[in-house]
Amino acid sequence: MNKYIYKQTKAAFLELCEKSGVKSGNIVVIGCSTSEVVGAAIGTNSSPEAAKEIFTALYDSAKEKGVYIAIQCCEHLNRAVVIEKAAVPYAETVNVVPQKKAGGSLATEAYSAFQNPVVLEEIKADAGMDIGYTLIGMHLKKVAVPLRLENNKIGFATVLAARTRPKFIGGIRAIYDETLL
Repeated sequence: MNKYIYKQTKAAFLELCEKSGVKSGNIVVIGCSTSEVVGAAIGTNSSPEAAKEIFTALYDSAKEKGVYIAIQCCEHLNRAVVIEKAAVPYAETVNVVPQKKAGGSLATEAYSAFQNPVVLEEIKADAGMDIGYTLIGMHLKKVAVPLRLENNKIGFATVLAARTRPKFIGGIRAIYDETLL
């Protein structure tokens, strides 16, 4: 099942990148319940093995697309995110090292695999993928626009996705840049 999880993750992430229009240097936030991926209820059966396959697929794909991934921790770390320092060189970091039961398996894998990981309390990402109902919305820029993915399952978990766009301001007389929609 592990190589299947890799393939599903890669397909979903690449579809998200295509449909969201993320560009090199953008940030994509990922929330993941590995418990849901392996068929258990969220928070009940964290799987380091599934996390390794998911992270590897995400990281490989992110490098291919030139984007950064921010991995959301579970609620025990207040949904902080793990990301490469290069993506956020001036951000205010926090001091915590994710663990399987405090941060979750995917965040733990990201922290150990990134070249120079940092943890942030919050981020404003350009797009996002939620694997198994982990609620990533707090880490997306305003305004989030839902994306319907064809690749909407990883293992047993449902995959939800979103992109962001700038807010419309100015009212009836305003003119908008169609390329930013």
